[in-house]
Amino acid sequence: MSGEPKVILVNFQDQQTGVMGKMKAHQEARLHRAFSVFLYHGDQILLQKRAKNKYHCGSLWTNTCCSHPAPGEDTHGAAVDRLKAETGISIPELQELFFFFYCCRLDHGLTEYECDHVFAAEYTGPYQCNPEEAECMRWVSFRELEKEMLEYPHQFTPWFLICAPRVLQWIKSSGNS
Repeated sequence: MSGEPKVILVNFQDQQTGVMGKMKAHQEARLHRAFSVFLYHGDQILLQKRAKNKYHCGSLWTNTCCSHPAPGEDTHGAAVDRLKAETGISIPELQELFFFFYCCRLDHGLTEYECDHVFAAEYTGPYQCNPEEAECMRWVSFRELEKEMLEYPHQFTPWFLICAPRVLQWIKSSGNS
């Protein structure tokens, strides 16, 4: 499958060790680089509900935008570009908060094994939901989000449940909310 998007395989120091087709990396549970973007305003965060036809985790709620940088692509630049493609939002000053590693079995016989770089920015403007990526988007208060994650964890992507509490804590402690 020559036209298949490629992901960057990495080690536990987030150093590139190779390149592999995206689907193959998820089928073989190979550690690869990814990113997650969180947009917030005051005490609200912008979520997206993944499109039903996504190759995994369709119809689950997650952060504003997430994807993988392509080989040779800077992770920050990829996050800025993908945010624009998925939501119509242009924010070149995304701030990288942290990265983390996780491994989780998904639907369709796939496994997510990622070094996920987490970015955040404050945003108050409009957005456009790209139907190929998301069914819908919504602003939700931190309080309501925390309640939903506790009561309905099966409605959220695995990576979101891992990193969202840490992002919310960062927003609250940095005086951004």
